[in-house]
Amino acid sequence: MINEEILKQIKPGATIRVSEKIKEGDKERIGTFKGVVIARKHGKETGATFTVRSEMASIGVEKIYPINMPAITKVEILNSPKKIHRSKLYFLRKVSKKTSRQKIGVAV
Repeated sequence: MINEEILKQIKPGATIRVSEKIKEGDKERIGTFKGVVIARKHGKETGATFTVRSEMASIGVEKIYPINMPAITKVEILNSPKKIHRSKLYFLRKVSKKTSRQKIGVAV
């Protein structure tokens, strides 16, 4: 489960790293996914989710994480949003990585 303080910081535009348990056959490992939160849906309900987007090998990858997912072991907030005035950042799908950093206001 995700801590309440961290849940408040998961906002569109935040750069986060999500660690989750991945089961492969009879083995279990922890995989991490780092990216920008582009959407947060349904508040604190049982079906609440947040969407994280990242680019790997110049291909956009998005993962949707349920907040109540027991496989999530840790969520780290790497960078908080500076000047975001939208609740959904779907426009980041169409722009380059450099342009998206400028629009969000993330210092590299």
